[in-house]
Amino acid sequence: MITSKDLEHIGWLARLELSEKDKEEYAPKLNPVLDYFSELDEVDTEGVEPAYHVLQLSNVFREDEVNTKCSLDQEEALSNAPNKQDGFFKAPRMM
Repeated sequence: MITSKDLEHIGWLARLELSEKDKEEYAPKLNPVLDYFSELDEVDTEGVEPAYHVLQLSNVFREDEVNTKCSLDQEEALSNAPNKQDGFFKAPRMM
């Protein structure tokens, strides 16, 4: 059974400020959720491997290769810039 003090601690962990009304309202709603987890604890999981993810994932890495054909040279990169100065984009000053 979850208490008002438990809810206060959960709210503190989640950085939520709960009023007394909120605590009274949510405590009865959270208890059935916790009861469901206790039902799950009773399930026989003997021989079942833990599933850390629903899909079998493996990392696919490629070698890092320099690819200059996709890069723009400085002149191309600045060709559509409305304002440029000394080979750089010029942006409005931020105050």
